[in-house]
Amino acid sequence: MSQMPNVLPSVWVCPPENALEEACLFLERHNVKYILAQFVDLHGGIKSKAVPVHCLKGLSETGAGFAGGAILGFDMTPQDPEFMMVADLSTLALLPWLPGYACIRGTGMVGDAPYPLDPRNVLAAQTARLKARGLRFMTGLEPEFYLLKRDQEGRVVPFDSTDTLDRPTYDYQGLTRNAAFLEGLYDALTVIGLDVYQIDHEDANGQFELNFKYDEALQSADNMQFFKMAAKEVANDLGAICSFLPKLSATTTGNGMHVHCSLVDEADNNIFHDANDPSGMGLSKTAYQFIAGVMEHAPALAALLCPSVNSYKRLITGTPQSPSWAPVFIAYGDNNRSAMLRIPYGRIEVRIGDSSMNPYLATAAIIAAGLDGIDRELEAPEAHSINFYDLTPEQVDELGVARLPENLNEALKALAEDTFLAEALGERLIDSFLRLKRQEWHEYHRAVSEWEINRYLTFY
Repeated sequence: MSQMPNVLPSVWVCPPENALEEACLFLERHNVKYILAQFVDLHGGIKSKAVPVHCLKGLSETGAGFAGGAILGFDMTPQDPEFMMVADLSTLALLPWLPGYACIRGTGMVGDAPYPLDPRNVLAAQTARLKARGLRFMTGLEPEFYLLKRDQEGRVVPFDSTDTLDRPTYDYQGLTRNAAFLEGLYDALTVIGLDVYQIDHEDANGQFELNFKYDEALQSADNMQFFKMAAKEVANDLGAICSFLPKLSATTTGNGMHVHCSLVDEADNNIFHDANDPSGMGLSKTAYQFIAGVMEHAPALAALLCPSVNSYKRLITGTPQSPSWAPVFIAYGDNNRSAMLRIPYGRIEVRIGDSSMNPYLATAAIIAAGLDGIDRELEAPEAHSINFYDLTPEQVDELGVARLPENLNEALKALAEDTFLAEALGERLIDSFLRLKRQEWHEYHRAVSEWEINRYLTFY
């Protein structure tokens, strides 16, 4: 065995040959005892099984077994074969907040085939479609989140009790007084190779955003799941709650997760970019077709990018204090943050999604919708570089601009009617998603809120 280096590399790079042997050596050098074999359910919740490190060979060849009937949305019963997570060695990563542990992801198998309801498999299938065309989908995901705690009365409040400004966006003290959390999160991400390039305090008290470098779509989604794990664990160690709830209160901005998108060819050229675009947005014909596809499927996409009943408390046109920054208008424009698609120049930003989304399903749906626009050579409508928040509903209607669904039930109806997305992502997947989310909607619809009690107790 080779001598241990003075400084151990914390980033695992899977070699083309001897991958298993090198992985075992990497884990031994870092004193790893257990590997968390991971996948996500239809909600995007991370599921794990601890596997002793000496079982890595079996984990990468036959996988770790799970009872599929216990997994939300996987549409399996007790008599079905086990769901096997067959590890992809290239996804191996240390857990900096948990010495002695690493995590790994891979392909969910049932029998001899990838399971079509495994969200990671759904995204892998869409990226495979692109690969057959010599293309890759690059995404940059921008998660927003709340750092909270419960006070002595049990109320949920910002973790930093001094974070009380009416407009705390980019607040200096908001960063410095939460430095222990933000630095801990930064360290956890960078130690495994994520390139964090900015951190800021967002519009709501206790709200933050941390951005890391874009990557190929499947890797980006894996990175996002690692980010959520890290953020929750670092917060928990400090006695805080890290929440990706889309909307915490009626008067604060919500947690968005914008998706920056570009298509690149085998030479890494961004085929969404065209410097000769007369609009000045730097978009190619292919990019406009992609935009048209996303806009055509926007109502159905809302169900996958805004998948909770709480998501639609975020999708409002604005508040007296400030815009919501969560556009409801099915439109696009040059650097226009009030439209569902913003064009930062030469790429596309999908702005409607929130931090409750399953990044695998959401990204797969965006790819499918965009490719539909490309394959059918759809024409994008006129761009709008205006502030939709300043317009009346009548003025928006005059522009011919439609709106996203107003609640989860409307979004689910749109998804059920979108036969293309069902075919592209899998009818069984969409049916399972609809069942799961309709149940959520029915439970919500039957619940009686405090607002209703306060409003109607003595009203009639």
